[in-house]
Amino acid sequence: MNKTKQKITAYDIAAIGLMAAVVFVATNFKIYIPTAIGKTMIHFGNIFCLLSGLLLGGVRGGLAAGIGSAFFDVMDPLFVSSAPFTLVFKFAMGAVCGVIAHSGGSRGEKKAKNIIGALCGSVSYVILYLGKNFVEGYYLHHNPMNTVLASLVQKGSVSLFNGVVAVIVSVLVAPLFLAAMKRAGIYRKLFPSQS
Repeated sequence: MNKTKQKITAYDIAAIGLMAAVVFVATNFKIYIPTAIGKTMIHFGNIFCLLSGLLLGGVRGGLAAGIGSAFFDVMDPLFVSSAPFTLVFKFAMGAVCGVIAHSGGSRGEKKAKNIIGALCGSVSYVILYLGKNFVEGYYLHHNPMNTVLASLVQKGSVSLFNGVVAVIVSVLVAPLFLAAMKRAGIYRKLFPSQS
């Protein structure tokens, strides 16, 4: 059995850092929406969380999505307390998307896998996010169930809207970014066995 250990290269770190920065900047384009027990927002960050997974694969895409989103939370007083959750939840979003999109050696080049990956990544995030809000609202803050459910409906609606937009846009633009990565030679550096 031949086990090869994959090294983390400077290209990996640069790609993760670049996509994390793009996720952070994209999340800054937002519209806040008040809910029964807090605020939520419509933003463009999820597009680039999924795009990170589509372009970089599971772990790298997940790291870029999680780090960029958590950094946004740390910089915004409304969301600073949820930064650790965001790191994990957005990591899951990008990682799930990337693992599926890159399965079987496809490396984000098969549209069907990209769509399934983006959908699964978005759904995983929505489930984690709403689950956390339920536990927090009902068990930690002891809000009445009706209040918690009303908040979940509002936050769920916004999250699903963000998710649908993110899936559509990320899947549409991924081939353009992938082609640019190939022309620039970045793809070959990130996936040496596939080029």
